[in-house]
Amino acid sequence: MRNKPKTLSMILAGGRVNELNVLTFYRPKSAVPFGGFARVIDFPLSNLMRSGLERVAILSQYRSYSLINHIGRGSAWDMVGRNRGVSILPPFKGSTHSSWYRGTADAVFQNMDFVSYHRPEEVLILSGDHVYSMDYRPLIEYHRAKDADLTMACVKVPLKNAQRFGLADIDDEDGDLGGRVVAYREKPYKPECTWASMTVYCFKPEVLYEVLKRNAQVDNSFEFGRDIVPLMVEEGRKVYGYKFYGYWGYTRTIDEYWQTNMDLLGPQPAIDLAQWGIRTNLEHRGIGDFQPMKVGRNAVIHDSLVYNGCVVEGTVERSILFPGVHIGKGAVVRDSVLFFNDLVGDGARLDKVVSDVNVQIGAGAMVGCGGGEKECAPTVIGWDNQIPPGTIIGSDCTIYPHLPADSFKVDISSGEIVR
Repeated sequence: MRNKPKTLSMILAGGRVNELNVLTFYRPKSAVPFGGFARVIDFPLSNLMRSGLERVAILSQYRSYSLINHIGRGSAWDMVGRNRGVSILPPFKGSTHSSWYRGTADAVFQNMDFVSYHRPEEVLILSGDHVYSMDYRPLIEYHRAKDADLTMACVKVPLKNAQRFGLADIDDEDGDLGGRVVAYREKPYKPECTWASMTVYCFKPEVLYEVLKRNAQVDNSFEFGRDIVPLMVEEGRKVYGYKFYGYWGYTRTIDEYWQTNMDLLGPQPAIDLAQWGIRTNLEHRGIGDFQPMKVGRNAVIHDSLVYNGCVVEGTVERSILFPGVHIGKGAVVRDSVLFFNDLVGDGARLDKVVSDVNVQIGAGAMVGCGGGEKECAPTVIGWDNQIPPGTIIGSDCTIYPHLPADSFKVDISSGEIVR
């Protein structure tokens, strides 16, 4: 029999993130497909599994069906048992709480009765929408050794991009391991340090409840990065930064999402899903039931991830194909990510395209970057669309989901939005 866990983990998985546009119209960001078979939330769940942290709450709000369907009972991550399990906690109405989650901090605050019930020694709060591999146990050990009120994981980011993150100024108390957070600013206009918060927080439960309760009484903003962490640092609480040196994929925008997928490819990929030990729910969308991949006699596949259920009769280069994708004869797919059950017609050409599920690209269509463009942004196609044969769609276009066929012009210029 496993002992009762000392750490309660809570995953913040309810947000949409407008920058991901049509990919989050019908699912939260944490449920967006990634890497050919997985969902983004599989990364923190797999991290927790490998860390032996198997009592998990998932805080979900926006269009939760896809996420709930994916999580199931939690058995894909071995989180079923007497002292193990995944609990999905949506907003609720009751005698004391009657609102949607107003932010990350409010989501946890509204579920502090759940925390109290489990009586953990620490509460580990994670974002459900980052791509990385991490064993949380050394962070928790560091938190306990420092008797910290809060320990937050931080990763180095380039100074030119640092203004997009919450930044911690960490002293040299423990060298490369970590140190005391002496200042913290959320997305500063002029960043002065480059240790970015990974949205991995380890709290003392009593301190967490105290600061969340006070914030709810005096403020109308309810975010850990914007409100809770800066307040604790200003008050002189024992806030420590734990330094992380591995890969961390920040997939908040379409460009970042595309690039993080591309980091799976190449002779020395930055992300090794097999080495990381990523688990997913193979029952969701019937992934485990697809037939083996079929490759046509004249097909070419180079530097790509092509999964079961795919049929490739054309050329696929530096791309990721989810189960059920069909690439027709003479079709060329480059630098693209195609979700479940997409069909690319004969002779079509896709270059730097992200396509949601159940999309059909007509024969001879051309989508994405043209041959003369050196750098361009991805074109994104929403789910359940049928692109007519011969259609030309430029780069950096956005195609809204489930559009009637007469919505498409023969030639859609780069940067256009079709809705």
